[in-house]
Amino acid sequence: MKVMTTAKNSLHLLAPLSGQTLALDKVPDPVFAERLTGDGLAIQPVSDTVLAPCDGEITLLFDTKHAFAITTPAGVQVLVHVGLDTIIMNGQGITALHHTGDQVKAGEPILKLDLDLLQKKHINLISPVLIVNYDRVSQLEPLCEGREVAAGTDPVLAYAV
Repeated sequence: MKVMTTAKNSLHLLAPLSGQTLALDKVPDPVFAERLTGDGLAIQPVSDTVLAPCDGEITLLFDTKHAFAITTPAGVQVLVHVGLDTIIMNGQGITALHHTGDQVKAGEPILKLDLDLLQKKHINLISPVLIVNYDRVSQLEPLCEGREVAAGTDPVLAYAV
């Protein structure tokens, strides 16, 4: 695991899902691979509960429940996009456990997935975890590309504000 040693205010995001991590440029969707919506990494999930990767306020939760954003107290906006094409499910197979405006702690459950249904519908579940406003961070470093991570336990991104 790489450790950021140059930043005084080094912070990290926890894995919101258990599974295998991969670099964003390996994600088969140009919006994510080319970092058009933010920078970070992605997870091929094996777990059915999506956790908050950090403390903060849920500032965005799509009606389709396919993605949510948490804004940290320092103003960093973290987006968790569950699957690449889950939006076509229009919320089916995903249960929101929180609402926009809720304060959450890292590791707290945000969404529950019906993995059987999503897999039956051939939904690609690769899930990007991004810092959207990465102009607000001075450093951003994926910590564990290509490794198995445990949701709510393993840090996956280090950043400094």
